Amino acid sequence: LAVYQQYRLGIRAEGGAGNAIVFAEVLCLAVVTCVAAALSGIERYRIALICAALGGTIAIIYSGTRIVWLALLITGIAVLLINQQKLRGRNAVRVLLLLAALAATIAVFGSQTIAGRVAFLHSDWDALTHGDHTTALGSRVALWDIGLKAFREMPFFGHGVGATRLLIKQGFQDQFGMDEGFNHFHNGFLTALVQAGVLGAVTLAAIFVVAARNAARVLRDSADPVERFGATMIVALVITYLTAGMTGILIGHDILDSVFMIFLVSGTYLACGRQAALVEDQALPPLVERQALPPAVESLAPPPVVQ
Repeated sequence: LAVYQQYRLGIRAEGGAGNAIVFAEVLCLAVVTCVAAALSGIERYRIALICAALGGTIAIIYSGTRIVWLALLITGIAVLLINQQKLRGRNAVRVLLLLAALAATIAVFGSQTIAGRVAFLHSDWDALTHGDHTTALGSRVALWDIGLKAFREMPFFGHGVGATRLLIKQGFQDQFGMDEGFNHFHNGFLTALVQAGVLGAVTLAAIFVVAARNAARVLRDSADPVERFGATMIVALVITYLTAGMTGILIGHDILDSVFMIFLVSGTYLACGRQAALVEDQALPPLVERQALPPAVESLAPPPVVQ
């Protein structure tokens, strides 16, 4: 689908999400989860997982989402560091082959896209240095400026979710003389600060801090592969969302919110879940020595033994 959208339709790959950034962010989590599962030793179909990771990497490149490229790099390194004890002998050779295949895939399928997006960023930067805010980079910088000003006006409780569009539209008109409209500030925490103030942003940050703390504790103390895989899911979630949220959406999008809850709940369950042993006193009550049987069945039963 990403290849079709890239070459046939001539647009950035966005899958069925309708948004290239959202598409790439979800794929980033899928790719690193496949790699983590292949390295964990709890899955037998490693080749299928690696092929899925390579395919997802190609789709992420075709999305043209530069910040998710960075998130994929950071998260991939984190997954390798988490599983570094298993990267010995044959596993080390497999990882080297995986990295070589990944590099070859990027060189063959993504070099042109990467070069084009880097050149696009360079031209946007040149325009921004000359005071031009009409480019993609310039619009983001303008949004951050508008958001910081709005946050200073109501720092504690914010303006509310419904005021975001009006604040952005009015800010573009007043500060930059532009007629632009966005529904967020292209920075997750800045959006939270404007909408919910310091209290809301601190609450949002606490979710990531607690999740990262739980994952770090499991990775430090546990050797169980399932628990470590769950903790790896949480680490991938935190890194991906925080990195991509610097220039995009952190929460507040239906797909991203659903994926966030799936990874957070599933990862926490696998990493921190416990199975309670059944106590003997709580065992099922013993069956009666002989239950009443239907007549047809009772006639077939052997006669009782006479002592």
